Amino acid sequence: MIVCSCNAITDRDIHAAIDWMRASDPETIITPGKVYRALGKAADCGGCMSLFLSTMRQNANLEVPAELRGLKDYRLQRG
Repeated sequence: MIVCSCNAITDRDIHAAIDWMRASDPETIITPGKVYRALGKAADCGGCMSLFLSTMRQNANLEVPAELRGLKDYRLQRG
């Protein structure tokens, strides 16, 4: 399914980019911008962003790595 018509990005492209990024760096935080860059593209009109994000959220590899969860709370506690 085409998710971004400006760049002809499909749901398969998004999932492949996320899987590749997670395999390359298990600790990376994956963002839409990083997905676009991994695909050699750049966001254009932004009309696809809600569908783009929804597609990203369907990928199990999108999860924030366990060792990076709660860092903000930890930093706030240390003051």
